[in-house]
Amino acid sequence: MSEIPNSTQPDSLAIVIMAAGKGTRLKSRRPKVLHEVGGRPLLAHVVAAASRLVDPAHIYAVVGHQAERVREAMASTGIKFVDQPEQRGTGHAIQCARAAIAGYQNVLVLSGDVPLIRTETLRHLIQFHQAQQAAMTILSAVPDDPTGYGRVVRAAPSSPEVAAIVEQKALAPDQLSIGEINSGIYAFKSAPLLAHIAQLTANNVQGELYLTDMAGLLRAARERVVALKIDQAAEVLGANTIAELVALDTSLRAATATRLMATGVTIFRPDTCVIDAEVEVAPDTVIEPFVQLLGRTRIGTECHIRSYSVVENCTLGNRVLLRQSCILADSRVADGAKIGPFAHLRPGSEIGEDAHIGNFVETKKTRLGKGAKANHLTYLGDAEVGAGTNIGAGVITCNYDGVNKHVTRIGQGVFVGSDSTLVAPISIEDGAYIGAGSCITHNVPAGALAVGRAHQITKEGWASARRARKAAETKSQ
Repeated sequence: MSEIPNSTQPDSLAIVIMAAGKGTRLKSRRPKVLHEVGGRPLLAHVVAAASRLVDPAHIYAVVGHQAERVREAMASTGIKFVDQPEQRGTGHAIQCARAAIAGYQNVLVLSGDVPLIRTETLRHLIQFHQAQQAAMTILSAVPDDPTGYGRVVRAAPSSPEVAAIVEQKALAPDQLSIGEINSGIYAFKSAPLLAHIAQLTANNVQGELYLTDMAGLLRAARERVVALKIDQAAEVLGANTIAELVALDTSLRAATATRLMATGVTIFRPDTCVIDAEVEVAPDTVIEPFVQLLGRTRIGTECHIRSYSVVENCTLGNRVLLRQSCILADSRVADGAKIGPFAHLRPGSEIGEDAHIGNFVETKKTRLGKGAKANHLTYLGDAEVGAGTNIGAGVITCNYDGVNKHVTRIGQGVFVGSDSTLVAPISIEDGAYIGAGSCITHNVPAGALAVGRAHQITKEGWASARRARKAAETKSQ
């Protein structure tokens, strides 16, 4: 389907998203729409697609089950919320939203659990709806297996007009072959919708008010009801079980990997990688098998992300090498830096241009300047490390006194010898030298040597004498 320009005026279209249900078949305490696929909640995917069609101020999520939890999760999106205290069906949800949508010319109704829906499809639907001058337009599809879905019965095979929507169990023998399903996504002209929404009845086993029944009410009122069939049925498929959620997650991640590879990113064994939908990677970067790129991670060009690394909400510059089995979260890595293997960058870490973080090094709220190195077995917490500084193996910044965190400041061109302990708050000025094995508790001036070791005592012959004494004691026994 080619993209059609959006000609909808901002105040002419409201979008209502059904997000009140429990999702009983998921057997989960979480609201259904907050279950995650592709790295973010089901509802967030739908909101993102809708927000590219209209301003979020014109999007209304109908919430009910654990409403506050859903509101909190979606608070940053800018959408509005409508309460449905009793979940009495999709028709009842629109009844609850009457006041919110009364000032709009058209209303687009979406399900909060269809994460694959595309903005282009929604745009096509609303424009088809307007072109047909319909009171109700149903988005339909033909999935491989239509079982369980209501079927769209057309007035004629080639006609957009809908004669009826028939639920699976009510299909007549001559309707069993119909494969076109009602997706549960609709466009309405507001005036006839609001004029007839109160006529919905709960004459069904569940005792609920179904928005689907609006098709019959509107046809009875001589209003036009049509259907738009899309080619990709997967766009409108929801998730009612954990297995279906996982299938949607797989589909989303495969689409993300395909999108990235189409832009020049090399992903070896993409089926083994976990890449969230919002991740962005520049061309000529290589991603090895079993990598996880999560959240809003951004990766520059000509990077190399080696196997088993996990990167979450991070920004990596260009030509960054991430060796095997590194874990990075909420951190920034500048151009040309080399990380790992087995390094851990905790939130607030900023690794400078051409800096090195080596094996079994952990950083937290630490800034490393250009060309600085910490290559082995080191913990740097609440630290500032200047350009060109070398941090030896086993160095520890003691940033926590049991009550408060304190900062360690290390200048440019400093050499910190192996197995040194830096007790914060402390400053080590430019060009200083810390002797290996030192415990440093006072500030070190620029260009100074600081050694904080216990005085070595050597007793010649002591070990030989001890062994001889032990041998004699053993013989006497």
